[in-house]
Amino acid sequence: MMLLCVCYGIFFLLTVQAWIALMQQPRYGGKIADHRYALLFYVFITFVLGTTSFGVNVKYTEMIWIDLRDAPGGPLALIEGYMSYRINFIALVTGHIQEWFMQVLLLHRCFVIWNWSRWVMVPMITLYITMIVFSIIVLVEASTGVVFYNIIMELAYLCVEVGLTVIYTVLVTNRLFVMRGRMRQVIAQYDSSTYDTIALMVVESAALYTVFAIVFIVSFAMYSNGVTTLCFLSIGKIQGIAQLFIIIRVARGRAVTREWSTRTPAMPTAIAFSGTISDLTEGTDNERIGQPEQDVVELYARDSEKATEVSMSATV
Repeated sequence: MMLLCVCYGIFFLLTVQAWIALMQQPRYGGKIADHRYALLFYVFITFVLGTTSFGVNVKYTEMIWIDLRDAPGGPLALIEGYMSYRINFIALVTGHIQEWFMQVLLLHRCFVIWNWSRWVMVPMITLYITMIVFSIIVLVEASTGVVFYNIIMELAYLCVEVGLTVIYTVLVTNRLFVMRGRMRQVIAQYDSSTYDTIALMVVESAALYTVFAIVFIVSFAMYSNGVTTLCFLSIGKIQGIAQLFIIIRVARGRAVTREWSTRTPAMPTAIAFSGTISDLTEGTDNERIGQPEQDVVELYARDSEKATEVSMSATV
């Protein structure tokens, strides 16, 4: 429970920071205002769902150790019979719906970076729908009051959810590195730190959640109820923290736009200018000698400093 409280505290602080950042004027000429309301809605709805889940879990913890401390079997029996109390079903439902919104954010970010490519959208949407189906099955089984740790479909749901996050991370980082390579081919001394920073941000935001979720999956499969309970209570907040880190960067103008993802580096172009040079000869004012001349000017397409920093908009 202490880990849950710590995670929720961080989640709360980042939510406040994200809200303030979204309400302020974006820096670096970003276009976050176009998606401001969508992001504000996401921050609001995930915070409400996360807070509801947190509040219910706190209440049930109070029931375990104070109100029902004399119940048959003690606290261990109450923990194993988690779904026997309808109040906990509310926590489970709000937690699952919160994760649905978080995964939608991942999908949108991935589609923007890949310019809404069909070969990326179709499998990712298929996985997302599969995840929702598994989630609904888990909720239906949980509503019957069965022991949560015996719901096998929960394991399948977690595997699909983690797989979706891992695939997203691989697709986005691969796209970033490909674009970085193209820019380096055009501009020999191109500063690729922007691409490296964004890729690192994506990997870091997904790494903590992925590792935590894998521990959850292994402990759930091995019926390690103590570790499972620890992960189950905190995993939603950890995923929310990872998403909020990116939203804050987006609001401050450090994300990727669709225009950036479709920008193709221009190759060096040679342009020829031809004309006539008229020279006056010595001793006569009327004699003009027309001499054709051709000047070749080679133009190199260069991204301005503002472009190389990647115009900042709503990735999310």
